[in-house]
Amino acid sequence: MLAITQNAFGGPEVLHVVEVDRPRPGPGEVLVRVAATSVNAADWKARAGLIGGLGDPPLTLGLDVSGVVDELGPGVGRFAVGEPVYGMVFGGGNAEYVVARADTLAQKPRNIDFVHAAALPTAALTAWQALAALGARQRLLVHAAAGGVGHLAVQIAGHRGAFVVGTARATNHEYLRGLGADEVIDYAAVDFGTAVRDIDIVLDLVGGAYGSRSTSVLRPDGRLIDTQGSDAEADPRYERFYVEPSGASLREITTMVERGHLRATIDQILPLSEIAKAHRLSESGRVRGKIALVAWNPPEERATGRAGAGLFA
Repeated sequence: MLAITQNAFGGPEVLHVVEVDRPRPGPGEVLVRVAATSVNAADWKARAGLIGGLGDPPLTLGLDVSGVVDELGPGVGRFAVGEPVYGMVFGGGNAEYVVARADTLAQKPRNIDFVHAAALPTAALTAWQALAALGARQRLLVHAAAGGVGHLAVQIAGHRGAFVVGTARATNHEYLRGLGADEVIDYAAVDFGTAVRDIDIVLDLVGGAYGSRSTSVLRPDGRLIDTQGSDAEADPRYERFYVEPSGASLREITTMVERGHLRATIDQILPLSEIAKAHRLSESGRVRGKIALVAWNPPEERATGRAGAGLFA
């Protein structure tokens, strides 16, 4: 099978296409024929050696996957061969086939295609799990609200009845209001520290100095949930968050998607062979939503949930 690999840490140029053996699923695992994947910040950071957790080169990246079940490992009873699924894997998604733990997968939402499903797992799980304690009428501030995690967090929080404030460039303000944001702040023109107050939860998707700046707008009993690492670790309201793959959480996300309460924005769709370009775009910080990548020879899309659903629908 074909896969994207790297033999060293570095820039996007270290990524290249190779031919490797198709993996086999072990107990509790599923072999997925990949239809699409997407780029997360963790992908290019791992490629550059800025974060650990995915191993040392040579390695194949790719946290998000959508596709069909090709083979079941021993003890897997939840899925059937040929079933469309999506999920978060710890690397390996940038290939024609990937092995995933069955408990990290869920049936693909019936009303969206493989490309939009591939944009969801890591970003949606991050927003879903980080905001698990968010309640109705609470005030939430989301930094980088138009990005991959941010635009999903805005929708999830709005659906839960929270008052949602987002920081984003002015060009994204109308877009975010369309997703349900109650207030949007242009971080390039306005100091959010003077624009909002009495925030119950800050979801910091930027990190660094945004941490200490964010604590100034929090209520005394508020929470700063940081996904990147920041300078606010000494504050008792600070929480470092790490996403966990979860088929159970994805099934709840699927319900939101199928009921029309959550949708992924695709900034660009590229073939997986152009992954270096996708990484460069992601690193630029100028992506609205997600960049999706279509694998080689993707499985045929089943037109379920709505007429004419296709790979790029």
